[in-house]
Amino acid sequence: MSFGTLYGIGVGPGAPDLITLRAARILGEVRAVLTAASPRNDYSTALEIARPHLRPDAEILRLDFPMTRDRVILEEAWTKAADSAEAALRRSQDAVFLTLGDPLIYSTFGYLTRALRKRNANIPITIVPGISSFQAAAALTGAVLCEGEESLRILPGIADGARLEEELSLPGNAVILKAYRSFPAICSVLERTGRLDSAVLASHVGLEGEVVCHNLAEIRDTPPYLSLVISKR
Repeated sequence: MSFGTLYGIGVGPGAPDLITLRAARILGEVRAVLTAASPRNDYSTALEIARPHLRPDAEILRLDFPMTRDRVILEEAWTKAADSAEAALRRSQDAVFLTLGDPLIYSTFGYLTRALRKRNANIPITIVPGISSFQAAAALTGAVLCEGEESLRILPGIADGARLEEELSLPGNAVILKAYRSFPAICSVLERTGRLDSAVLASHVGLEGEVVCHNLAEIRDTPPYLSLVISKR
């Protein structure tokens, strides 16, 4: 049985013109479009970014990925998503899976491909890299992420405080992604590691409501979901 190709497309951080030429070309050719969304929300930011590049008759297929750490619930969601993706590919129809930023940086695409590979290792998968949110935030703020012998760490803001403090105590610069729910704890770790004064928060980079804050101590409310912190050592 022949399968279509699954394209993992990184649509970038927010602005439709930050999609690569290769991604735009494929989005304009492939009809089946797979997009991840929360079961509680019909809106897909990645889909809205990609929409100007899609062909007029694009078929949108929503894949539900719940916002939870419950492994049983997640496994069930990945299985259902793989069912839907495989059904499209079995028709020898190419499909694109949209992901914010890059498909291989904290993306649901990795979970989907592993679930598909367990079913059939012969399903063709092609990955198109995208501009990550922290690259766009660095460009927006003029922050040099690393130079010379400097290192750069990419850290999840949902990590526990002890692990985050261990990482930020090391030399080099860091990017903290998903810096919203645990923002007060992140600020406490930044302060203890001597990084708070030089840290920058960027939210909704390239999207409506874009915000950059150079004084994290002034922030009283929880930042938006699409927020990150750049920490220069």
